[in-house]
Amino acid sequence: MTTMTETSARFREFKMPDVGEGLTEAEILKWYVQPGDTVTDGQVVCEVETAKAAVELPIPFDGVVHELRFPEGTTVDVGQVIIAVDVAPGSGDAPAPAADPVQEPVEEPAAEAEPKGRTPVLVGYGVAESSTKRRPRKGAPAAPEAAAVAAAVQAELNGHAAPAPAAAPAPSVPAQGGVAGGRPLAKPPVRKLAKDLGIDLATVVPTGKDGVITREDVHAAAAPAPAASEAPAQAAPAPAAAEAPVATEPTAVTDAARETRVPVKGVRKAIAQAMVGSAFTAPHVTEFVTVDVTRTMKLVAELKEDKDMAGVRVNPLLVIAKALLVAIKRNPEVNAAWDEANQEIVRKHYVNLGIAAATPRGLIVPNIKDAHDKTLPQLAEALGELVATARDGKTSPAAMAGGTVTITNVGVFGVDTGTPILNPGESAILAVGAIKLQPWVHKGKVKARQVTTLALSFDHRLVDGELGSKVLADVAAILEQPKRLITWA
Repeated sequence: MTTMTETSARFREFKMPDVGEGLTEAEILKWYVQPGDTVTDGQVVCEVETAKAAVELPIPFDGVVHELRFPEGTTVDVGQVIIAVDVAPGSGDAPAPAADPVQEPVEEPAAEAEPKGRTPVLVGYGVAESSTKRRPRKGAPAAPEAAAVAAAVQAELNGHAAPAPAAAPAPSVPAQGGVAGGRPLAKPPVRKLAKDLGIDLATVVPTGKDGVITREDVHAAAAPAPAASEAPAQAAPAPAAAEAPVATEPTAVTDAARETRVPVKGVRKAIAQAMVGSAFTAPHVTEFVTVDVTRTMKLVAELKEDKDMAGVRVNPLLVIAKALLVAIKRNPEVNAAWDEANQEIVRKHYVNLGIAAATPRGLIVPNIKDAHDKTLPQLAEALGELVATARDGKTSPAAMAGGTVTITNVGVFGVDTGTPILNPGESAILAVGAIKLQPWVHKGKVKARQVTTLALSFDHRLVDGELGSKVLADVAAILEQPKRLITWA
């Protein structure tokens, strides 16, 4: 891939920025512009996904897009140039952009001369030098003949080919896409699809123009071949030697279709690193309590009819969040962090309340800044905005930074409880289980009451068992008697 190190004043390059918290890379999810498009200062040109969230990048100058350096789906290091813009488009003919790496992918001799190790490719970080094996290539026929024969072979693999004449020229056609001596021709999305399905592109027969492998070719290679009994009755039996490749190929394809390998990157990569780091750094303790929340559910119903709560979403999570904030106010020592470098406990005099949210890109934990200072309507409004932003995939890295305590509502999935793992840098996390109608002793009689189970995990370096128990007991007491929100606050 061509990289410009010296650019005339006419052309300006835009590099992948650090979009937050020292992140070192980001994946280009979508380009909103193409070469030749006019852009203005502040216009969003692409969407990228970091380990924290999806972020839209605006261009900081005016001009005409000259070149996109990376295709969608590519992970790019911070500081690499991703787009070049012609800021003086009327100053004569512009030099042609670098050749499209998709159309001219044959640069393997140089790659083979590099030291051993992982080598850069169009998508992801590349593979080990010895991990890719290809079949020997034969001489390629003329383009029209190759396309016709490749289409016939692909149709045969799909199970709907017409009988071929005995003197078919198939033996002279390479089984791989691309040119002789080069790697298979395919666009980056097609390469990613093949990688996800476990398909070696060198084994795929191309049907695209000039021998380019298409998505349909990859899907056809991944699909198990139909049984012999499903072949058309009018098809003439082929010689045993010709049938052998068709009979043996589905075995490997079927095995690959049983598994899907998903690259670990973006939010999922960040989740994995954070959870491993938290679980094996902070000594976790989890305590549980089951509580009657019938009165809390009645309060939720009344708040929904309150004109002061009009326009905001009222649900049990709102009251639970307020209960936790009151419990922290009564037990402020729980709101702290462990500073390993300085061997200090940092007491927080503010509460940035994290809310664990499941999104299409994975688990994220945005937080409500200074939640302790918010009234109930303000807290409801902040919760609504947080959930909507997370659902749309627009949560910013700043919204996920600086949390102190978190709530995770596993009850929405019908789960009774769990043992939540601390969000790194925080002291406690409260898991809320499903609220169910259960038999409960109330005023000396067994009655049907709405009951839930709470689980509080905390960092035992910071929080002793007594302190953790007090916090959990206070939350349970408030949910059992919501009037304590007034008397204790």
